[in-house]
Amino acid sequence: MKWLLHTAGALLGWFTLASCINHQNSNILMTKESLTVPSDLPTDSTLRKESATFGNGCFWCTEALFQQLDGVSKVTSGYSGGHVENPTYEEVCGKNTGHAEVIRIEYDPAKITYDELLEVFWQTHDPTTLNQQGNDVGPQYRSVVFYHNDAQKQRAEHYKAELEKSGAFSNPIVTAIEPLTNFYAAENYHQDYYKLNGSQPYCYFVIRPKLEKFQKVFKNKLRH
Repeated sequence: MKWLLHTAGALLGWFTLASCINHQNSNILMTKESLTVPSDLPTDSTLRKESATFGNGCFWCTEALFQQLDGVSKVTSGYSGGHVENPTYEEVCGKNTGHAEVIRIEYDPAKITYDELLEVFWQTHDPTTLNQQGNDVGPQYRSVVFYHNDAQKQRAEHYKAELEKSGAFSNPIVTAIEPLTNFYAAENYHQDYYKLNGSQPYCYFVIRPKLEKFQKVFKNKLRH
């Protein structure tokens, strides 16, 4: 575990997100899909598929990063942790739904482990700022691991404790570790945002540099 911790502090500065203000495009039709939480059971005898759900800032950015990892088959941007059913983006931004912007990751544990996903999670955002990532402020941007089962809970709690002991961060880690009770897919225009809008100013000037640095640091974990 210790070798996973050494780069956390060094990476923190350049991984902090800039603002994701003005997500909404009024010219795009917004549709919603409510998803049920997957069971994390093998789909057949040769292919295993498990899921992880993380909240670590703007999902435009975090989706683009985790999509690069070998063993990750799908990343869906959405909302979790709140009390409002089928929330809209506008409602979540109103800061009264209790939901966080999250990504649901489907992955093959034979290719990438949950610990490795946790490593990427903690190294690609600032887990010491409460309800804030860079210029993005509000409870929807909180740092949170939503665990799907007891094994994930134990691994997340262990990793967080090891990070605290390592002194990788000068301030206390405020990342919450909570059971996944709901997940709602975000509007269609939020999905695959960087892939579909790479030439847009926000993608070009904010997400692209972050992604390029991510690819250099985690090059041994990227899909080929």
